[in-house]
Amino acid sequence: MALKVIFLGTPQFGVPTLQKIFEKHRLLACVCQPDKAGSRGKVEFSPVKKFALQHNVPLYQFEKISRDGVETLKSLAPDVMVTAAYGQILSQEVIDIPRYGIINVHGSLLPELRGAAPIQYAVLKGMKRTGITILKTVLKVDAGDVLLQKPLDVLPYENCGSLFERMAQLGAQCIEEALEKIESGKATYTPQDETKVTFSAKITAEQERIDWSKPSQEIINLILALSPQTGAYTRMGETTLKIFDARLSDKQYDGRCGQVVECGKKVLAVLCGDGKAINVLQLQLQNAKKMDVVSFLCGRRLETGSCFE
Repeated sequence: MALKVIFLGTPQFGVPTLQKIFEKHRLLACVCQPDKAGSRGKVEFSPVKKFALQHNVPLYQFEKISRDGVETLKSLAPDVMVTAAYGQILSQEVIDIPRYGIINVHGSLLPELRGAAPIQYAVLKGMKRTGITILKTVLKVDAGDVLLQKPLDVLPYENCGSLFERMAQLGAQCIEEALEKIESGKATYTPQDETKVTFSAKITAEQERIDWSKPSQEIINLILALSPQTGAYTRMGETTLKIFDARLSDKQYDGRCGQVVECGKKVLAVLCGDGKAINVLQLQLQNAKKMDVVSFLCGRRLETGSCFE
């Protein structure tokens, strides 16, 4: 017999999980964050809201779920609630509503990388392996007991966007297995090792700026962690330049960190703090389109010896 499930999530990360619940169980409702205006002031629906509307699933967008949603959620009488990047903290009153509690789809192998940005931090820290954790929701963020985990290798030079998509698919596989365990009465939960906890707070605008005095691999990790959406940025005189892809150069150069040490028709190499250079592959000038380095260099000539700041 299928479980009665309420899904709480907002961005694309949760959609494969939501699809799996929709296929395998009785999806009572979706809950997502209220609509927000986009960059041009137009209201944009979140991916979870689009799914709910497309599949005629009841949808709720509580301004504050712990204040506004308790009675509504109680009236639905769910067996379990599933969260995946919902975006609001849940009160104990909400946590206590489902018969089997609330389980969360988290994008790391907890207790590593608790917090809001585990997938970005996996790339930022240059981790070779990450994964999905299904855990019981408690008042303390990402601190609940673990139901199951599945690892995933981070590919060489993989950016956050690619890893995000693969993690979302793995999350769907995990939630299918987790709900089967709950439905069959075979779910067991293991406490996290608090001595191994690390965190992944939301990346700030200050962190997005490239510090060319840092080692080359750290700079590449930052670029990939912020790609393909935000981009790591640097300054070129009065102009802001965003970089979305880069590789370690196999050439040796002399110069100082931030200096353009090679600039030809196809190569834009910048020296880093460890004396190694990175080759910039994709970038975007302020108020311009994102482009590959060859297209960029065709339209704008940089001088070898000039510096990024």
